[in-house]
Amino acid sequence: MGSRSSRLVAWAIALVVGLVYGAAGSLAHASFLGVVPVGLILGVVGAGGLVIALRLLTGDRWAALAGGGGIMLATYFFSLPSPGGSVLFTVANEGLAVTWMASAPVLTALVVAWPDLSGVRRARSESN
Repeated sequence: MGSRSSRLVAWAIALVVGLVYGAAGSLAHASFLGVVPVGLILGVVGAGGLVIALRLLTGDRWAALAGGGGIMLATYFFSLPSPGGSVLFTVANEGLAVTWMASAPVLTALVVAWPDLSGVRRARSESN
């Protein structure tokens, strides 16, 4: 990637976008269409897609980590009780809430830890 300042800007943008995705997923995770938890499915797919896209488009593990960190921060703040005492993650949908809260760290860890195979592909294509 480019200079240090451009990398810092990319990380900041990834963090902000992750915060938006995390807020949207936290608000929508308990939405159902019939018996299908559409909010949770779309939230997990969207969060995973964001982290994967950040890793692939920037080629930087730190950008993917910043995006995943934003998702985790938003989820954490939305899991806290409000000053009025209301909560977003209720006992009625505890399984959905736990799945949503666990998905961001797991997806982020997988994407960040995934090995960079571009050097292997490049070496293989040069040997042919």
